[in-house]
Amino acid sequence: MPKRTIIVVIAFVLALHPGVGSAQEEPKAERPPGYVGPSIGHPRPTETSPDYVPIPDRWRLGLPDWNRYERPLSDAPFKPGRWWDPYNQNILKGDFPIYGQNVFMNLSAISDTLFEARRIPIGSGASSARPDSADNFGNPEQFFLNQNFILSLSIFKGDTAFKPRDWEFRATGVFNFNFLQARERGVVNADVREGIARNEDHVTLQELFVEYHLGDLTPNYDFASVRAGIQQFVSDFRGFIFSDENLGVRLFGNLGSNRQQFNALYFRPFEKDTNSGLNRLGDTRGQHIAILNYFYQDFLVPGYTLQFSAHYLHDSGGSHTDENGFVTRPAVTGIVFTEANPQVHTLDTVYLGWTGDGHIGPLNVNHAYYHVLGRDTFNNLAGRPLDINADMAALELSMDFDWFRPKATFFWASGDGKPLDGRGRGFDSILDNPNFAGGGFSYYVRQGIPLPTSSLELKGRNSLLPALRSSKIEGQPNYVNPGIFVFGLGAELELTPKVRLLLEANKLRFHKPEALQTVLFQDKIRSDLGWDLSAGIRWRPLLIDNMIINIGGATLIGGDGLKDIYQKEKFNFGPNGLEKTSNSRNIILYSGFVSFTFTY
Repeated sequence: MPKRTIIVVIAFVLALHPGVGSAQEEPKAERPPGYVGPSIGHPRPTETSPDYVPIPDRWRLGLPDWNRYERPLSDAPFKPGRWWDPYNQNILKGDFPIYGQNVFMNLSAISDTLFEARRIPIGSGASSARPDSADNFGNPEQFFLNQNFILSLSIFKGDTAFKPRDWEFRATGVFNFNFLQARERGVVNADVREGIARNEDHVTLQELFVEYHLGDLTPNYDFASVRAGIQQFVSDFRGFIFSDENLGVRLFGNLGSNRQQFNALYFRPFEKDTNSGLNRLGDTRGQHIAILNYFYQDFLVPGYTLQFSAHYLHDSGGSHTDENGFVTRPAVTGIVFTEANPQVHTLDTVYLGWTGDGHIGPLNVNHAYYHVLGRDTFNNLAGRPLDINADMAALELSMDFDWFRPKATFFWASGDGKPLDGRGRGFDSILDNPNFAGGGFSYYVRQGIPLPTSSLELKGRNSLLPALRSSKIEGQPNYVNPGIFVFGLGAELELTPKVRLLLEANKLRFHKPEALQTVLFQDKIRSDLGWDLSAGIRWRPLLIDNMIINIGGATLIGGDGLKDIYQKEKFNFGPNGLEKTSNSRNIILYSGFVSFTFTY
């Protein structure tokens, strides 16, 4: 949204608020106790009496001054609000209508800052920043800074405390600045002459939609509404298959006195900015996504919500190079493309899912199962057309003991043990962002890990799936991959009302490492990926979510499988001539971050 438009909207609202001047401002003698401002969009009553002061609308009745315990004003009940005060009644956050009785505005601003230091295995390439680097592996340390300034404006009509909104318009603009400092060339850009540091900025819209209330379905305000434009959607409880803000149309509503909810969506996604992950407006990609889901609350037992869903993806791929010069579509894996093996390939896949969230008695349960089937006209790893048939399952169990919540997690994504047979058994998502197995505090989940001697990633950032994509946000799903097992134990501890401690330990194993052997031309890669250990603190200094500080640290202690992938084999002369020996040195990767989120 243009800055001039935002300034005009804010100036208009402030001009209507008491304290900054208004043509309709009542004289002080006529104001009731606790007066909060003039009515907007209603004629001012002309008849008054000493015993009667007409109030144009119910939102501005006011409350009497009351300081029973003679405390400072900041601690008194019924404290009057001010336009800049987000903690008391405020016209900018929708406490009073901006027009008539039921047209409101909500203006919010967010500053989200991330500082991250990380150690990621990286290739050194032909032009290494260090002459003494190993043939395939360079210096893994990196520093990353990401800053988002987010401004959101929502104007809506409706008494939303009792029924759905009649209509809403929302626009959310984001200004992003990001900085990456690596210690190896070929990381920040495909052109090694660009050096080892990069800073970028990007401005975009992450929301721009109109919502309209189609009608009520029952006397209990069960309803149906439609929303069109750039909007956010997470297709299940934990974001296993699809989580994005993009261009689409959504039909949604509820039934059974809000015990049942439904969504039907169609998305036509924009391309993503390579370095910020935000939308590139006006640049759509060859994807069509349709999603249906249905929720049923208190299914069989009170407190448990059931969900069924279906996702459809059509991805025509095309050719695409990201903003740093790396080819992402089609993924480059060493296969020579000819007329018989065309570069461009098309995916048509369907995901059928059953998930649940809630509690059964004292036991908290979250689970998911997905089956994907479909067709890839030419998979670049298999070197042939592909029939897709893969599975994913997840389970988290926890129990609350006052301030202490221990939990156990399990995650499985099937792998492809026969990469060249024309069947894709490795599970991949559309665009996942899972809050599971440690989520953003886990090293394995949080970090994108590149695959040596290739243009692929072992896994993308903020993902559980070792999908062997060229890019999670710009590449295509790949169903020839090793799959993963994750076995985890963790705990959440409410140390104080303001401070939460999160602990997680995960054991990681590849399900079928044969796809990795094919990509890396190795005769053996073992299944043990290693241990992922993480800890994090979430601190809310003001006891509310207007200020959140997250501090996290994690390490991935590599197992035999990680050593097989990332350690260079040595060749020495022995009794039988030239012999190959493996480097048995432990691989230890780590990351640490601090983030500050301030919301007005």
